[in-house]
Amino acid sequence: MTKALYVAALESHSGKSLLVLGLMQLLLGKMAKVGYFRPVIGDLKKGEVDNHINTVISHFDLDIAVEDAYALTQSQVVDMFNDGRKGDILDKIISKYKKLEEQFDFILVEGSDFTSDGSVIEFDLNLDIAKNLGIPVILIDNARGKSLEEFFGNLESAVNTYIQKGIELLGVVANKLRPENMDFVNKRLKKELKDKTVIFTVPRVKNLSHPTIKEIVEHLNGEVLFGGESLNNQTGSFGVGAMQLHNYLKHLRDNSLVITPGDRSDIILGALQANLSDNYPTISGIVLTGGILPEPSILKLLEGFETHVPIISVKQGTFDTTNAVGNIKSKIYAESKQKIATSIALFNTHIDGELLLERLETFEPKSTTPRMFQYNLVQRAKTVKKHIVLPEGEDARIIEAASELSELGIVDITLLGNQEQIEKKAMQLGFDISHLNILDPATAPNFERYAATFCELRKHKGVNMDVARDTMLDVSYFGTMMVYKGDADGMVSGAVHTTQHTIRPALQFVKTKPGIGVVSSVFFMCLENRVSVFGDCAINPNPTAEQLAEIAISSAASAEAFGIKAKIAMLSYSSGSSGKGDDVDKVRKATEIVKNTHPHLQIEGPIQYDAAVDPLVGKSKLPDSEVAGQASVLIFPDLNTGNNTYKAVQRETGALAIGPMLQGLNKPVNDLSRGCTVEDVFNTVVVTAIQAQES
Repeated sequence: MTKALYVAALESHSGKSLLVLGLMQLLLGKMAKVGYFRPVIGDLKKGEVDNHINTVISHFDLDIAVEDAYALTQSQVVDMFNDGRKGDILDKIISKYKKLEEQFDFILVEGSDFTSDGSVIEFDLNLDIAKNLGIPVILIDNARGKSLEEFFGNLESAVNTYIQKGIELLGVVANKLRPENMDFVNKRLKKELKDKTVIFTVPRVKNLSHPTIKEIVEHLNGEVLFGGESLNNQTGSFGVGAMQLHNYLKHLRDNSLVITPGDRSDIILGALQANLSDNYPTISGIVLTGGILPEPSILKLLEGFETHVPIISVKQGTFDTTNAVGNIKSKIYAESKQKIATSIALFNTHIDGELLLERLETFEPKSTTPRMFQYNLVQRAKTVKKHIVLPEGEDARIIEAASELSELGIVDITLLGNQEQIEKKAMQLGFDISHLNILDPATAPNFERYAATFCELRKHKGVNMDVARDTMLDVSYFGTMMVYKGDADGMVSGAVHTTQHTIRPALQFVKTKPGIGVVSSVFFMCLENRVSVFGDCAINPNPTAEQLAEIAISSAASAEAFGIKAKIAMLSYSSGSSGKGDDVDKVRKATEIVKNTHPHLQIEGPIQYDAAVDPLVGKSKLPDSEVAGQASVLIFPDLNTGNNTYKAVQRETGALAIGPMLQGLNKPVNDLSRGCTVEDVFNTVVVTAIQAQES
């Protein structure tokens, strides 16, 4: 079973609480530790606790701290969104969610409320949160106050949007329906939505929409005169006590709320007597309007009543009070035991919880989003802290990335270069590098030892100690030697050096792993809603069929090592058997080699890029393929195609390209583009640290 479920609404007052309460009761009956999480909550006053969180934690006695049960407030989200920091919103939410995931067997996630100025972005934000957390959604909408056609249109549009975003919809709940419309709505939605998801219909229940006396006091700023211990009384119907008592008594219903001017002592006393009588319904409370208090003699009489009927006084007139009470959007609080019980009973009656659990059992995330992929990379790198050397220590991008990496505790860093110049530049840029190790190869304690080792390794090429010393002054050679000797776990370079300059030392003495004939590279292409692996886009200009097959095998292994299910597309200008010529024949031969040597791998080739990644095109061109339209590992036939394609995708889509990550070396050495950003450096170091954990 998946470890979480997301409850999302389309607007405010859709009835999420009904779903959350019912699902929590169901889940707690199936597993020991169930957590609760709200990515975004309403703004809070100092010392205030979010009502949803308080209700769920209190009622179900969950072992979770309030501050751990949410990530951000609505104001924080709006401010970050307006500052263009949408990615930071998701990063914060993912981080808080992942911490809970480590503690609980299952997490019930409740979406936002649509009750603030930020509601215009909330629909998309709920989509993005569910997508990035990789969890299925149950969607709920409120039919009250809409025509059925409007309701159907809104719900169908939302369902299609969720599905187009690649989000699994576990079910859809049409809530607050008139009982006489339930069958019609169920049939209509099943017809409109076809087999996209399962449909549940829930009727409107009046006592869930009626406020408690406590809510009336808060909304009308009322004063409690009597019965303060019974403010959680649930109101039912309400009416104005303006007629004579004997006529008014005929209008009382169960849990009636009496609204009357404060000087109508006859209505006040009559209502209290009716509450005590077996012949009349119960009274939930009495609201005295106009700021008028009963005469002192009446107050004295009321003090002697043994009753659980709260009496409150409000400043508003009778008409305004009646309208205000009718407009209160009632909530469920931790103290609202009756409403909680009603909600759970309603869930059990109208929503098939066992069916939802069955659907959860079969759910598998279809892809990893870029944000989740990056988060997982960082967390994985932190598990076993590695030491990475950065030879280009005087570059501003390297200094900034190194400072951040070290400050976050992800890796230990050594910068190579002139210490005085590095420290001066860091001070000018405003970065603290006191926690970084800085080495100048010329004065490093290990310089002579490294030179001697290089001389021994390359003496068959005519290298003597003088040549070795000169070579070790080169930061790329010195950094690579640190890795070779175990003084660093990996190296990242290339911000100011060519790919050849970065990789040559590794090829000379780090060498390739046993059984590996060709060093190749991959980029992790972080697209809008998935992460794809592109190879080889940096190293091999024109690989043979045998080399292409090895690149595909290595790239699949890299994908799997980083949590991406490998489905390999061997790219060409034609798909299937349609194309002829040396280039397509090379791809076809490489595909056959992989199939013969690694039959467990899912691979298709030759195949065009669109058929590899677009499900509709893939089904059209290769209908029987298990890879077409779903490829996650894309192998290009040559460097010209691969390098240009990754850059085109990066520039035109805004995708983040992490890499190139080199495959096949005994120890990790990775190359940067000379146009790299600080983020590129950061991500490549993280990937290198993970490689070092595996080597």
